[in-house]
Amino acid sequence: MNKVLILVVEDDAPIRNLITTTLKAHDYKYIIAPNGESAIMEASSHNPDIVLLDLGLPDIDGVEVIKRIRTWSNMPIIVISARSEDNDKIEALDSGADDYLTKPFSVEELLARLRVTQRRLYFMQTGSASSNSVFTNGRLKIDFASGCAYIGENELHLTPIEYKLLCLMAKNVGKVLTHTYITQKIWGSSWENDVASLRVFMATLRKKIESEPGSPQYIQTHIGVGYRMVKVE
Repeated sequence: MNKVLILVVEDDAPIRNLITTTLKAHDYKYIIAPNGESAIMEASSHNPDIVLLDLGLPDIDGVEVIKRIRTWSNMPIIVISARSEDNDKIEALDSGADDYLTKPFSVEELLARLRVTQRRLYFMQTGSASSNSVFTNGRLKIDFASGCAYIGENELHLTPIEYKLLCLMAKNVGKVLTHTYITQKIWGSSWENDVASLRVFMATLRKKIESEPGSPQYIQTHIGVGYRMVKVE
């Protein structure tokens, strides 16, 4: 049995059944919350490892659930929502969500997002990187051992996807990484929907590491191709 406990917050019964059936088939433990208030209660009482959260809940908006959980916990939250506009994704991510999956979604995509989050959890729990492994580029610093990144002396509050993106770019500084290469490394796939998600995550990452996101210093866009981290003196 998978030791990871997942809180499923979804009021739509068919979608909730799809998610829980998938989790059960892959040996995940799970608990269910049909609305926002019960989600907050279950999160506080059971302390799940991962939350799968719908935004369109019948009592309070999912973004409010994220904000309230973030007042006391950093548990990973993966949003699963029919809201597909970039502004909706950015609002959820800025509020503290770790990942965003758009409905309709495939079972394989859901499992891929869970694997990414689990790898991040494992890294945080084991500290499996070398204690001397530190990357610096201008004012940007990544401490791989602690799983933390900084601009100057200020720690960056990154989601697992943002952190993984930043590390991937840092380990390939100066190289243009294609959309396909990045999505395969981040999500284990090159689905078109992942490229759209990649643009959103890159936008939120730039807001955190760039002093002027509209004129990025660290990560350049190569239109139609991918992204490149520039070496900053």
